[in-house]
Amino acid sequence: MRCKPGLLMFALVLLAGCGTVPRLPAPPELIGAAAPEGFSPDVRLVTTDLKNFTALAPDFFGGMRSAAHDGTVDILALSGGGSGGAYGAGVLAGMTRAHARPQFEMVTGVSAGALLAPFAFLGPQWDARMQEAFTGERSARLLHSPTRTVLSRLLSPRGLPHHNALFQLVDHFVTPQMIEAVAREATTGRRLVVATTDLDKHETVLWDLGKIARHGGDAARTLFRDVLIASASVPGVFPPVLIRVRDGDHVYDEMHVDGGVTTSVFSTPLIAGIQSTDLPLLRGAHLYMLVNGQLARAPQTTRYNTIDIVSSALAAELTYKTREAIVDNIAASHRLGMQFLLTEIPVDYPQTSFIDFDQTQMLALFDFAAGCAAQGLAWMTPEQSVRRNMGANHAATASDAPACPAAAFDAAH
Repeated sequence: MRCKPGLLMFALVLLAGCGTVPRLPAPPELIGAAAPEGFSPDVRLVTTDLKNFTALAPDFFGGMRSAAHDGTVDILALSGGGSGGAYGAGVLAGMTRAHARPQFEMVTGVSAGALLAPFAFLGPQWDARMQEAFTGERSARLLHSPTRTVLSRLLSPRGLPHHNALFQLVDHFVTPQMIEAVAREATTGRRLVVATTDLDKHETVLWDLGKIARHGGDAARTLFRDVLIASASVPGVFPPVLIRVRDGDHVYDEMHVDGGVTTSVFSTPLIAGIQSTDLPLLRGAHLYMLVNGQLARAPQTTRYNTIDIVSSALAAELTYKTREAIVDNIAASHRLGMQFLLTEIPVDYPQTSFIDFDQTQMLALFDFAAGCAAQGLAWMTPEQSVRRNMGANHAATASDAPACPAAAFDAAH
């Protein structure tokens, strides 16, 4: 017997209701004293918390300055981008090969950039594991069937953590050795910060993973891992992460999802934009923004099916959020006298969906990026990026031999 579409949808709604998992209610205050159980409140910051940012800024940024042995603070900001994270991994590996990779005093990450951030923070000796994480079989298993994955999230928003490919990927690479290594580096003043979105508050939350790692023990590894998973948990694709917090005698659950919901990439907290006089320690810093996606693309026919429409819409949203972040950081770099360089997947690189984790394609993207960075052709100024992408919507086409991001400017010199 054939089932009518209306009855099928009704059944799905009923199943979705049955699939929900009970949770404790969220903390009632937008900005309060709630902290992950067993941790101090300063392991994280709501980006609109002016009072807390003002209190933490001197120590936070001062530590970075003291860790800069060459006298220059180097900041690496890693954007979201799904499978485009292979580009960022390749850029870092190529910089290692060229002996041109600085020690970054601060590494920030969102979504795919958050998963890349610990490897970027820990340096070249972690490159082999970084490449495995972004081009290996575990990453290829992240999303075998987008349609089936979205349907499973409809039926059970939370799902079973250990059956979640993202959980398995992160849990495999976040080892006790990684936690210990991050903790050691954090004691020098270096900072590793990733973003999640608190879905109950509709706010970006920044997590100091170095401070979490310094807590030590199983609790540190668990929270470190869960924050990374949350930062990359695209709603409707991967289940949200519940983080239990305590405020005095009250215990709550917070629901965290992909940091890219509220921010695509960041170098300082949102509130820092109105606190410029309190950031002299960033004056003269070098900011590297690594965009794990394209900032412009040639027109491409979107197929008339739900998955392609949703994927294309999310990609467009990510592109425009990233452009806005670049504009904000241009203003900040001018204000603070910072050198600002960025890299991105070139507009003429063959386009793929950010939820397409095909292993062959990710390895090809990694190799392309590594080759560009090894030749010194990955990084450019924001103004050069604009010139490269200008007119892309009517002129650019994907190429079997795409040019490195900075190739045109290198040739000009």
